[in-house]
Amino acid sequence: MVFPLYDNNPFTFKSPPYVSWGLIAANVVIFLYTLSIGDSGSQTAVILALAFTPAGIGHHNAILHAFLPWEFTLLSYAFLHASWLHIIGNMAFLWVFGDDVEEALGHLRFLIFYLLCAAAGAFGHWASDPSSNLPLIGASGAIAGIVGAYLLLHPCRKIWVLAFMRIPLKLAAEWVIGFWIALQFINIFAGTDKAVAWWTHIGGLIAGALLVVFMRRPGVKLFDCDEDRLLEKQNSPTPKRWPKRVDTQ
Repeated sequence: MVFPLYDNNPFTFKSPPYVSWGLIAANVVIFLYTLSIGDSGSQTAVILALAFTPAGIGHHNAILHAFLPWEFTLLSYAFLHASWLHIIGNMAFLWVFGDDVEEALGHLRFLIFYLLCAAAGAFGHWASDPSSNLPLIGASGAIAGIVGAYLLLHPCRKIWVLAFMRIPLKLAAEWVIGFWIALQFINIFAGTDKAVAWWTHIGGLIAGALLVVFMRRPGVKLFDCDEDRLLEKQNSPTPKRWPKRVDTQ
């Protein structure tokens, strides 16, 4: 497992990533709200109403306690989280990768992109088991879309990560994200940790990689390793040069 810390351009923006920051704030506020609901029955009702359930597609009254159309849950599920670990992991990825994708797309298009990736993640979960009654929550589908877009935009960008949650490493994005993608398929085919909706990640990832091609701003290049290497050079510390000794004898 890799946990992203920051990339080579932290806090360097042509325009501040207001949408990324707003999405992080919205996710945190909604998570705190769900925690504040004392009664477990009421909390469950809220989650069931806003979560996406594959079996509910096309059947507005199929889900117990549901009072919203299933189409709305294609997006609302992405703003719910099950635990502190769940939300911290998703928001860390959004914090590290979201600003660069938002800069490449522009604020409004990035918001649309994020929501479309969330919906694609929900459909990925549905495709894996259309009859499932298990509710889906979490921003991971949208986050996977951002990760996919980042890979196409900045494959050579260096990223500091915690490998296995304890070893700090500085690696190129293509290695970090490539390992993350491989891990998704390994977990799918190994059938491990069935509580995680792995196909949601795949649906969001594919959507993000496709959408960024068409939604990026004019002039924004794909696979721009030259820019990534220049940024790495600019951010690298200048090596100390000791003055040459002058022999006065």
